[in-house]
Amino acid sequence: MTISKEQIIIMFSTPKATNMASHSRPQCSLLLFLLFFATIFQLATSAYIFFKCSDSNFMRNSTYQSNRNQLLSNLSSAGWRTGFSLQTLGEAPDQVFGRALCLIQISSSDCQTCLLNAVEAIKTNCSDSIRAGLWYDNCFVRYSDTNSITADEKSWSHTVYAPNQISNPEKFEEVFSNLMGRLADRVANSTNLFKVNTANFTGNITDGVEYNVIITLYGLVQCIRDISPHDCYTCLEQYIGQFQASAYGKHCGATVGFQCYIRVETYQYFNLSLIDATPPALPPELPPLPKKRGKRRRLIIIISVSVALLIIGCFIGLLLIRKLRYTEEEMLTNNNKTLDLWSRERSADFPIFDFNEIANATSNFALDNKLGEGGFGPVYKGVLQDGLEIAVKRLSTYSGQGLVEFNNEIQLIAKLQHRNLVRLVGWCIQGEEKILIYEFMPNKSLDYFIFDETRRVLLNWERRFEIIEGIGQGLLYLHKHSRLRIVHRDLKASNVLLDAEMNPKISDFGLARIFGPKELQANTNRVVGTHGYMAPEYASEGLFSMKSDVFSFGVLLLEIVSGKRNVGFHRYGHFLNLLGYAWVTWKDGSISELICPTLTQVSQRQIERCIHVALLCVQENQVDRPIMSDVIMFLTTETIILPEPKQPAYFNVSVTEDAAGSCSINYVTLTNLEVR
Repeated sequence: MTISKEQIIIMFSTPKATNMASHSRPQCSLLLFLLFFATIFQLATSAYIFFKCSDSNFMRNSTYQSNRNQLLSNLSSAGWRTGFSLQTLGEAPDQVFGRALCLIQISSSDCQTCLLNAVEAIKTNCSDSIRAGLWYDNCFVRYSDTNSITADEKSWSHTVYAPNQISNPEKFEEVFSNLMGRLADRVANSTNLFKVNTANFTGNITDGVEYNVIITLYGLVQCIRDISPHDCYTCLEQYIGQFQASAYGKHCGATVGFQCYIRVETYQYFNLSLIDATPPALPPELPPLPKKRGKRRRLIIIISVSVALLIIGCFIGLLLIRKLRYTEEEMLTNNNKTLDLWSRERSADFPIFDFNEIANATSNFALDNKLGEGGFGPVYKGVLQDGLEIAVKRLSTYSGQGLVEFNNEIQLIAKLQHRNLVRLVGWCIQGEEKILIYEFMPNKSLDYFIFDETRRVLLNWERRFEIIEGIGQGLLYLHKHSRLRIVHRDLKASNVLLDAEMNPKISDFGLARIFGPKELQANTNRVVGTHGYMAPEYASEGLFSMKSDVFSFGVLLLEIVSGKRNVGFHRYGHFLNLLGYAWVTWKDGSISELICPTLTQVSQRQIERCIHVALLCVQENQVDRPIMSDVIMFLTTETIILPEPKQPAYFNVSVTEDAAGSCSINYVTLTNLEVR
């Protein structure tokens, strides 16, 4: 079988040993069948196989190919003795460099078997590639025309995980982070850059049936042995974050790259004696096999039966793999889109900046130039050589989000042009650095003014109403008048920026979604957004639409009028959110209590109309909410009689005293809130 330049094969397998005394089903129910046959063959118990072949090729029957083949043979024969081997063969320009690595946990015989299989597989599937890497579950082989890790290899990694979902993912992620974080901290001080450990937590695994279990996590981390402890730690930290971002709430999986490897399972796939113990030295050579006819006959029978069973097992495995197909295809599609995007030398819509140019513009990302930080990463002020002021949004390497948002913003904002949407100036990609460059907004964001007792006086009612109307026009453009119909999904005060003339501009399109011409509603099993602004149908069921943005606009409208936050609002010890308080004052006829005290000598009628429209926007049932074109008409045409609003969503939601008493600005976007 020939595999494309970059492909992952998933071999479903059952553990050699499991921790299933208290329950009847294995945790990774899909990883059950084929390893039984692999164990009979005494293979390397592979659950995952990864290939990465370079796009550049060597000439067939060339000196480089001959050197490559001989080097791989040397790696397989030498690597098993110590578990690691570095080899070099030939002279430039046909010189070949190679590495072979086995996990500490396996025996020398299993290491040799794994390396032999890996060498044959890499020669077959990356037959004419100048550089290639292959990962089995228990060994790694790599060859290249250079001794150092290339930029492409350093930035490449891949994550695979089982489909079953942990029903309490937040607790799982906490245990996972503690376990893998401890391993990463300790591995840099280990002799072989390898560590394993376990951790327990109570939870449910959902795959059509839920059952209560005490789950044991088996974590493993390992780095290639010729890198520095610092580079090992950096690589592991990055992969731990990548696994959490890609496989949130998934309990089995691995992330691999050219420098390190992490894996977590819920069965015992390594020897527990390796925990906090120095690995035993590998024997200098393999023990000779006794030449007995009886054993040879038994081996032939075992192999014959195993071949027949393996054929049956492969068929069943193909059926099982269909359960993972959507997850894997979606992940590969997203990665390929991003890689394709990053590989362009020049964008037709925005210039691509050099990283050094951006570093110079921000004084090497100086702390004094830092404007703030969100889920994507920090934002800095910069000045280009031509004097243009910019805002630099730098993707955090360990961000739980950001990679998808980075791709999303470039793809979307290139097609959006409106005076009330922030303008993207350009972007930059160099190695692990991913940067977005926006026009600089000197007056920061809306929340900087309306929630501050001193600065809010700078916004009189006329200015606030212009901001309200501008935000509404920006949303109307997204929903109706742009080339794409877009749901923003994260409209909030901190995502409304203000230019030098205090004109509002909607920003942060990382969570936005494109809707088809006839698409009215979409569904997601992963809710992203910010508490206090999310519509109830979205927060509870993952349903979002244009009406979700209308709800967020209604919350924002009440915040602008009152100068109070929806989340953390309280009154006289009776804790209500802002929506509940607005409804109470509306029903009691005491609406003046809701209005910001700095708004004096203003049109009471216009303010009350804004509150009325806001209450229409935040109604529980999305069917009752108006569309944005109606909202604009309601706000600007006083002759239109408005319908009576119904009780808003979250009316009965109360908040804790700590939250209510908090006056700090919350810039955090919650991206891993799972539904149901």
